Amino acid sequence: MLDANLNRAREGLRVVEDWARFVRDDAGVASDVRAIRRELSTLHTTEMIAARDASADVGMGTPQRDAGTTAEMVTANSKRVTEALRVIEEGLKTTGGNARLAEQLRHRFYAIEQRVTALLTRPTFGDVRVYVLITEAICRRPWRDVAQAAIDVGTGCLQLREPELPTRELAERAAWLTERCAAAKVHFVVNDRADVARFVPGAGVHVGQSDLPVTNVRAIVGPDRLVGLSTHNVEQIQHAIDSGADYVGVGPVYPSATKPRDFLPGLDFACEAAKLPIPTVAIGGITLENAADVFETGVDTIAVTAAVCAADDPGEAVTSLLDTANRVGEQRSYKTRDAIKDA
Repeated sequence: MLDANLNRAREGLRVVEDWARFVRDDAGVASDVRAIRRELSTLHTTEMIAARDASADVGMGTPQRDAGTTAEMVTANSKRVTEALRVIEEGLKTTGGNARLAEQLRHRFYAIEQRVTALLTRPTFGDVRVYVLITEAICRRPWRDVAQAAIDVGTGCLQLREPELPTRELAERAAWLTERCAAAKVHFVVNDRADVARFVPGAGVHVGQSDLPVTNVRAIVGPDRLVGLSTHNVEQIQHAIDSGADYVGVGPVYPSATKPRDFLPGLDFACEAAKLPIPTVAIGGITLENAADVFETGVDTIAVTAAVCAADDPGEAVTSLLDTANRVGEQRSYKTRDAIKDA
């Protein structure tokens, strides 16, 4: 019984660990699950393995339920882990084994299971290439027209950035945008205002280093909303990962008239950020002319304001940026394949 459940728990943990690692790129969850799996292995003795008799197991051949979706697979394996850990704990109590460790691991996994559930319900961000910040003062055309044009041609995310607007008007604009973004399966976030996002169905939040911490934002908007954090160095990115941010803003990469800064991490920081296990959004002074250089750093996404909002044709501007992203992506793929062949 102990042998079977130790195998069951470790197999379930491996499924959850690899999903967190390879599907959701969540280093924190993957690392914590790995730690439990390794500690659990210390309970698996040679005597237990020697007692194994699969051929005489009356439960062999029991039909298994189809895995279904990825979410169902991960949920089922999480439940398998907690159930197996309970059996291990109770079994060790009868054999004089380390039941206390099994109990501790079970309670630790309960907390991880909550994080896994949040990841399963949270929108992914990895496929976004162009992220448009909407600020009316910068728009050459009516802001609604600019936003709709960006949505129509395939931008991956819109952010409403209007720090001076009264709360009611901000909420009304957010509601208008989220409805149109949802219809086109485009991510939508509100800058800074977690309170507004909470009451706009589906809206995420983007915060800066001086705003509410990611954990507090998550407590306000819930586990299924997108939360992004602006970062200016590697330490801040690591903190964002540990805090459960869905993506990080990286920059500024160039001087920006939209949001002037007295520091400039630049392209070198973007290169460092692109190597870390979280979606990266380069921001700051990005234009049609320098977008290719930014994508060359390896970042997933570029965020723009004036390049789209101040354009005569916002839709054409977004299309050009998407074309640049695709072109650079293809070139990087060719280089990677060539490097593999040379090796």
